[in-house]
Amino acid sequence: MVPTLCALCNNSRALIIRPKNRQKLCKPCFIFLFETEIHNTITTNSIFRPGERIAIGASGGKDSTVLASVLRTLNERHNYGLHLLLLSIDEGIKGYRDDSLETVKRNAIQYDMPLSIVGYDELYGWTMDQVVSQIGKKGNCTYCGVFRRQALDRGAARLGIKHVITGHNADDVAETVMMNLLRGDLPRLSRATSIVTASTASDIKRSKPLKYAYEKEIVLYAHHKGLDYFSTECIYSPEAFRGSARTLIKNLERVRPSAILDVVKSGEDMARLVPPEVSGSGTCTADAKDVAVALDGDAEGEGGCGSSNGRASGGEMAVMEQKLRDEATSDGKQTQNDDHEIDFTLQGQRHDRHKPTPAANTLSKAKRLQKQQLQRCGRCGYLSSQSVCKACMLLEGLNKNRPKTQISVSVEEEDNSPTLTRRMEGMTSISHETNVT
Repeated sequence: MVPTLCALCNNSRALIIRPKNRQKLCKPCFIFLFETEIHNTITTNSIFRPGERIAIGASGGKDSTVLASVLRTLNERHNYGLHLLLLSIDEGIKGYRDDSLETVKRNAIQYDMPLSIVGYDELYGWTMDQVVSQIGKKGNCTYCGVFRRQALDRGAARLGIKHVITGHNADDVAETVMMNLLRGDLPRLSRATSIVTASTASDIKRSKPLKYAYEKEIVLYAHHKGLDYFSTECIYSPEAFRGSARTLIKNLERVRPSAILDVVKSGEDMARLVPPEVSGSGTCTADAKDVAVALDGDAEGEGGCGSSNGRASGGEMAVMEQKLRDEATSDGKQTQNDDHEIDFTLQGQRHDRHKPTPAANTLSKAKRLQKQQLQRCGRCGYLSSQSVCKACMLLEGLNKNRPKTQISVSVEEEDNSPTLTRRMEGMTSISHETNVT
């Protein structure tokens, strides 16, 4: 069989089929095209300014690792003049975050970037392990998402940095659009689709350079570049509501590969229809994942959840990564990343449309949404639409249920404990009676 040539260079053998458009490319062309598309996203949206100090939200997962690698390459290739560093959040999840932070530390050395780590325990007096032990696994993403959002801002403020970039990809944005549609939350939908979110009330803005990059292509890039990243799912994330939207998006992608970008573009178009006084346009620093947290919190926050580290529904990204590793050790395969076609028969259903009645018009006017007025939290000073921010409200609930007095017994006290003495005397008498009989 004649090998297929790369669609760009028409010289080398095609080894990769792009998930985004099914284009067949060789390895060098795919890597260059991926980096060029990120560069075009950055320049088109004027994300950076020359000489700007940028904090990369680093979790050790594939998204933040690829983001750091690509930005380092583009910064040198196109002379952005950026000063890059890594900012990590330690949620306090043993067996997950401690391992991923080791990957971030290696990345800091590999990319020659300074690293700063901010912990929940340091900021809030709680780790996520302690929060879960208190409230259980149901709804724990609410706490983690809200805490992480504040931790990123506070970490950046400590470093004197006014711009944080995160590794949210096209799949993440499409999931957030779908979540807000399912909730009927158009104001948040409007803010979620912005590639750069800033506020006149806050010095720190956020941006998503990977907004139009497919998750599968990020995995392919990381594989072919040989990047060092952590790919274990957060032990607490399977309960998140985002998983339902993710499953729906993945099913759509199987039927129509362009569905992810179609959903993102549709979200952007719908966002333009939302009046600024309703959407709070330009007055929110939350990003595509974070804005969903504020409603019921079942969304993963920035670059920290297992969501960002190969957490597709059913372990799809993990299966893909394993397939890439297996193919790397075998010879003679013409293409990689062949998707299995799934045939869905979609049957449309006709819905009768009725003209709205005068009563319905009156009701819709009565339910008109009010504009959010941002202010500073009266307790911590963080930007909030309420007098007390959500993080402080969550902490108040946790601290109320925390035991007020910590009971501890020293070795000396335990040895002299009357209760222990009586127990030992009882055991001695029982042993003596047994020996007599």
